[in-house]
Amino acid sequence: MSRREQEHQQHVRVAVVGSGFGGLGAAVRLRREGITDFVVLERAGSVGGTWRDNSYPGCACDVPSHLYSFSFAPNPDWPRTFSGQRHIRAYLEHVTDVFGLRPHLRLGHDVRKMTWDKDQLRWTIETSGGDYTADVVVSATGPLSDPKIPEIPGLDSFPGEVFHTARWESGRELRGKRVAMIGTGASAIQIVPRIQPEAARLTLFQRTPPWVLSKMDRRITGAERWLHRRLPFTTSVRRGALWALRELQVSAFTRSPGRLAPVEAMARANLAKSVKDPALRAALTPSYRIGCKRILLSSDYYPAVARPNVDVVTSGLAEVRGSTLIAADGTETEADVIVFGTGFRVTDLPIAERVVGADGITLAESWKDGMRSLRGATAAGFPNWMTIIGPNTGLGNSSMILMIESQLNYLADYLRQLNTLGGRTALAARPAAVEAWNRGIQERMRRTVWNTGGCASWYLDASGRNTTLWPGTTAEFRRVTRRVDLAEYEVLRAPAAVTATSVEEAV
Repeated sequence: MSRREQEHQQHVRVAVVGSGFGGLGAAVRLRREGITDFVVLERAGSVGGTWRDNSYPGCACDVPSHLYSFSFAPNPDWPRTFSGQRHIRAYLEHVTDVFGLRPHLRLGHDVRKMTWDKDQLRWTIETSGGDYTADVVVSATGPLSDPKIPEIPGLDSFPGEVFHTARWESGRELRGKRVAMIGTGASAIQIVPRIQPEAARLTLFQRTPPWVLSKMDRRITGAERWLHRRLPFTTSVRRGALWALRELQVSAFTRSPGRLAPVEAMARANLAKSVKDPALRAALTPSYRIGCKRILLSSDYYPAVARPNVDVVTSGLAEVRGSTLIAADGTETEADVIVFGTGFRVTDLPIAERVVGADGITLAESWKDGMRSLRGATAAGFPNWMTIIGPNTGLGNSSMILMIESQLNYLADYLRQLNTLGGRTALAARPAAVEAWNRGIQERMRRTVWNTGGCASWYLDASGRNTTLWPGTTAEFRRVTRRVDLAEYEVLRAPAAVTATSVEEAV
C-alpha cells in the first residue's frame, strides 16, 4: 500500500464490526475502560443486528426479557415476559443513546476486507464507506446475520415472491395467497400463527418436526414495572432468579440427557392437547430426544397448524417447476409465495471470508475443517483479532447476553495486557493453546444431548462437529474468560524502525 493511500485512512485503536448486542456491548465496555478511540462499523443504516433485520410477523425472543438484556443497562419497563422484536430493537437504540455511542457509529460501512499488516502490526480495513486501520479488531457480526437459502433446482423459475424470513418487508400482503413455508425452526413457528388466518392455503414443508413447549408469555403489569423503577434491586433479583433456574438445567443437556424425559413428556402433552387428529399429531411428533435441537416455545403454533387451510408436508422442498413445488417424497403443491425459514450461515460465517491473517490466508480457509478459537474469542494466525459470540459460545437454554458480557470481560483484559506490554504490540493465539482448548470442548461435547440425541441440527458443521454451543454453565464460561493468560499467546512487537516512523508521523 502506498504512503498516499495510508494517509487517506483513519487509524483507530479498536474497530468494532457490527452493531447488535455484541457490537454495542463492546462499544459500551470500551468507553467504560476509558477507550474512546474506536469506531463501530455497521453495514446497515441503523443499529440492532438481528433484531433490526428480522421484522417478520410474530418475531419475538424465547428468552425472558429481564435476562435478555445487559446487566449494566436494566430495563424496568419491559412490556411482556418475552419481548417482541419491536421492543428489543427499541432497547438497543436506547442503549446507544444512553451510553453516548452515536459519535462512534459508522453506518453504511459494509466491511469488504480486513487484512493483517505484519510489519505495522495493525489491521487494514476496507469498507463501502471508507478505509481504516486499527490496532485491534472486534468482530461482532453474530452467527444469525446472513440468511441461508438452500439451492433448490428450478427455484429461479418460480413466478411468485421468494424471500427469507430475515428479509421480510413491512406491509407485505399474503391475504388470499397460497403460501409455502419452508422449514419448521424458531422463525417458522412464530410466523405460521400470524399468516395462517390470511393465507388461502398454507403448506408447511417440514423435514424434521421440532419439540414445542407452551410459551408462558404474559403482559408485565403496571405494578411490576412501577416496583422495578422505584426499587431497582428487584429487577436484579428477578434477573438472578431467571439465571439460576437455567443454570440448574445445564447438566441435563450436557451430562445427563436422560433427565430431560419429564420435559419431553410435557412437550408430548402439549402436542396431544393442541392437535386432535392422530395422523397430524404423528407427523408433528419428533423421533429424536428433546434438547437435541433447540426447544421451541409457542402456545399458538400447533392450533394454527391444525386449521383446515394448513397442510403439513413431512419432507423438504426438493424441486420447483414453475408454480409447482415438489417435495423430496414426491408431494406436489401449488404456491404463489415461498417463504424460507431455513436459518443462517452459522458454521460457515461469511465474515470469515473477508478476514486475511498473518499467513496471507483467510479465516474461512483456516477454518475449512471447522471453526476453532481460543476461549471463543481469538484464532491462531489472526493477531489482535477477537470475535464476540465465536465458536462454541452458543447456548441451548439460556441468554446469549450472559456469554457476550463474559467475552467483554476478556476483551477488556486483552486491551489492558496490550497497554501493559507497551509500544506497538500484538497478541497472537498460540496454535497449541487453540488446539488444547478445542480438544477439551469436543471431549465434553461427546456426552451432550446435542451430540447423542439422534438429530441433525445447525449446531453441527459439515463434518458433524458441534462448533457452536458451549458445553457448560454461563458461570463457568465467565470464570474461564475473566482474564487473558499470556502463556496462551505469543507477544509480537513491531520492529524499532516501524515504531520510530510512527513516532515521527505522530509528531
